[in-house]
Amino acid sequence: MRLSTFVLNTPFYNPALLARDVASTDQFVDGRMELGLGAGYVKAEFDAAELPFPSGGKRVEQLEETVTTLRRLFADPEYLPRPAQPSGPPLLIGGWGDRLLRLAATHADIIAFTGGWANITGDVLHVAGIEQTEERVAYVRGLLGDRADAVELNILVQQVIPPAERATVPDRFEPLLPPDSAHSPEELPSVLIGTPTEMAQQLKERRERYGFTYFTVMEYNMEIFAPVIAALR
Repeated sequence: MRLSTFVLNTPFYNPALLARDVASTDQFVDGRMELGLGAGYVKAEFDAAELPFPSGGKRVEQLEETVTTLRRLFADPEYLPRPAQPSGPPLLIGGWGDRLLRLAATHADIIAFTGGWANITGDVLHVAGIEQTEERVAYVRGLLGDRADAVELNILVQQVIPPAERATVPDRFEPLLPPDSAHSPEELPSVLIGTPTEMAQQLKERRERYGFTYFTVMEYNMEIFAPVIAALR
């Protein structure tokens, strides 16, 4: 079992101080840490932290600077504290846009797809359909080249919907679907709908279709998702 941060909002952190905290945590959990980083896209989170909300380009630059600093420090044999894992924890980078995925393809051990794209302030997330997801995965695989087999692909599951709530699906998802979407919500790569057995089958199909071998579920869906884990075993 590993301990993952999933995706930290990189602009919230000083890179050198983050490196210290990551290394210390990796020691504490005996080398089981996984570090996730993102550029941050929800303006309200920056407002709550009383931090400026930079442009998207600037946020990606800050992410790249942080990744570069962490790699440099963890590669230095004299750096203290030393992470338990020799080169530092595996690095997950999450995103959806071209520039961020290029950065992930260069540096990440795990690439996490958000399963959609947000408006400029991040308060509305449009859920990606089949074609958009296939295009993003193909884009990343083209960038990875020889690294393709060494990098794990993750997707953030935005919603886990049990059978009792199936009737609410059209109203919940219609405003979030792309205008030209010809697919039903049940087919969305970042949504699970149905019984635990049905959801387990959906995960297997997405592994085969897109190459996702790592799925992240929101905290508020954990109890609903728990039987799916049992169904997969």
